[in-house]
Amino acid sequence: MKPSIIILFAALLFASCGDQPKKETIEEQEEETVEKTEEVTGPQLRHVVLFKFKETSSAEDIKQVEEAFNALPSKISEIKGYEWGTNNSPENLNKGLTHCFFLTFSSEADRDTYLTHPDHLAFGDIAGPHIDDVTVVDYWTK
Repeated sequence: MKPSIIILFAALLFASCGDQPKKETIEEQEEETVEKTEEVTGPQLRHVVLFKFKETSSAEDIKQVEEAFNALPSKISEIKGYEWGTNNSPENLNKGLTHCFFLTFSSEADRDTYLTHPDHLAFGDIAGPHIDDVTVVDYWTK
């Protein structure tokens, strides 16, 4: 997370190159940035889901699964962060897993609520017929 702090500091420094604001204003902004950064950088539970789709699944089928997964953060408030993407590693070590969905939770209880949430279970009904393999890894950030 140190690069994030450096980027934020650089952005504040760059922004201050125009009109010279009062010194107190810059210090207040720096303090606020540090406080916000500390909130985000505390321990968080990550839930990583990797999918391998069946060869029989069409591009439309895969898009439907992507859209259904992408809708979960708006339906399940326990999801605090969400990213997703498709594999582009040149190492060819993905074992057919092509899609990564990366969720963040504040607690194991929040993750457990997500796992049993009706919208997550409904997602399983949509994705299930198209998934050839899935890998899930959960970990606490350090």
